[in-house]
Amino acid sequence: MRRLLLPLCLALAASAPALGADYTLPATPQTVAWGYYSGLSKPVLSVHSGDTVRMQTLSTCGSPERMIARGVKPEDIPPYTEAIYKEVQDKGPGGHILTGPVAIVEAEPGDVLEVQILKVDIDANFACNVFGVGSGFLPMEYPYGRYKVVPLDRQKMVGRFAPGIEIPLRPFFGSMGVAPAGGKIDSAPPFVHAGNLDLKELVAGSTLYIPVAAKGALFQAGDGHAAQGNGEVDITALETYLSGTFRFVVHKNRKLVWPRAETPTHYISMGFSKDLKQATEMALRDMIAFLVEEKGLNRDDAYMLASAAVDMEITQLVDGNVGVHAMCPKKIFTR
Repeated sequence: MRRLLLPLCLALAASAPALGADYTLPATPQTVAWGYYSGLSKPVLSVHSGDTVRMQTLSTCGSPERMIARGVKPEDIPPYTEAIYKEVQDKGPGGHILTGPVAIVEAEPGDVLEVQILKVDIDANFACNVFGVGSGFLPMEYPYGRYKVVPLDRQKMVGRFAPGIEIPLRPFFGSMGVAPAGGKIDSAPPFVHAGNLDLKELVAGSTLYIPVAAKGALFQAGDGHAAQGNGEVDITALETYLSGTFRFVVHKNRKLVWPRAETPTHYISMGFSKDLKQATEMALRDMIAFLVEEKGLNRDDAYMLASAAVDMEITQLVDGNVGVHAMCPKKIFTR
């Protein structure tokens, strides 16, 4: 798969019209998928390669009644929440409320979908962090649940976690992915379709590349995070409402086995498995493949460079499949 992680201008020049159409997709009972990705879903919006879509999404903080019971003011809850909780009947097996799917007309199985994350906006002045019985990375040490509301200062871009503790906000979507080849899959475990990556590097200005398995790709997004630590150890981040603006570019005849990503400063490969060692091996092997394919290194030098310059990071530890990502700095390449 050549040049997928080169500067975006080259990818766009080769793969999409100079100017695409702009769309807006609100979150409504008719435009969300509750807890799943599916290759059998009907698209709620169809666009073309090069088009831009602004997508409105819900948080995972629960129903309006639950949020109000925990101290959120009713007027602070985005008004589209209530109808979705009242009217959507097709739920599960997962718990994320995802907006979409959006079909990109040109996308076919075997293609690669480039998702440029142009803008991410926080749509509420609060976030929540929640853990429950049997969840998180230390379930035996926390055999109970807790729900915490965290006020967000969107002017200063900090979350006021507690007196004397402010968390810098870096909003991103915990879940962005495409449909599998078959029917429903749980929205929780990340895998080849991307999905619930919980990769905090995927902020505005970054790009996600996903192998396409179903006609139209059928992209969905949700699980908004105002901030998150690598690991997401109690199973939630600062969960909140986000709107994201995405540009979609379809790459034909370019093969990709696993999702990859790119930020202004790094190339990123990923690994997913129930076993942390296996996930690390997957991320490392795909980074070696990238260095061989895209940077012209032999496999020995790629392995050595990964050891000398690439950071292996734990993405998350709590979503069924754990995640590891490899971060290769762009600045080491001088030509």
